[in-house]
Amino acid sequence: MAAGGALLSLVPTSMLQAKTLGKRYAMVFDVRRCTGCLSCTVSCSVENQTDSGRCRTRVNQASVDSGLGIATLSVPNQCNHCDNPVCTKVCPVGATYKRKEDGIVVIDHDECIHCQLCVDACPYGARRKDETLDSPPEKCNFCIHRVTQGLLPACVETCIGKARTFGDLNDPESEISRLVRDNKVYAMLADAETLPNIFYIGLPTSVDDQAILNLNYLDWQR
Repeated sequence: MAAGGALLSLVPTSMLQAKTLGKRYAMVFDVRRCTGCLSCTVSCSVENQTDSGRCRTRVNQASVDSGLGIATLSVPNQCNHCDNPVCTKVCPVGATYKRKEDGIVVIDHDECIHCQLCVDACPYGARRKDETLDSPPEKCNFCIHRVTQGLLPACVETCIGKARTFGDLNDPESEISRLVRDNKVYAMLADAETLPNIFYIGLPTSVDDQAILNLNYLDWQR
């Protein structure tokens, strides 16, 4: 995972705190706190009743040369709810769109024609294809059915290490706003210009973010 490809990019605080209309939901992963227990993956699958192998959030295991030895980091990956989402542009029927009121990228399952074009378009590999083409792709929607009722996404609520923080970046008093103010926050694939709303704390800047995203989440390196 050493340098050699696209590196993590520091996100300026001014960009993180730039106000938008409505709410601006985002999530921060603190990899220093992630234990790799996969409670997030399990709770997401149960909450959203996803098919086997099509879970909406995954945790990759990345080996990083710290200079003192090889360290293993657990790195979550899911839909980044981008401000400039590529997936919405390739959808031929407009079934994938970004909500104006909170910035969540969703799939309208009633409109989706199951073409799976959005799966290949996502640079983060965050959509899970239905190989039979019988159903829409699976992707994180921040547990929108919970969030609209004032609850946290299932993965955040069940994270035993408190590695996941969810909230409204437009609210300066929110926990997530405090977190991005007090820490160096990074995003993956800045060159893709998707402007993601998933951010990372604790990843070494020298790691290749594309290599991390390409890891097979089933390949444990312990």
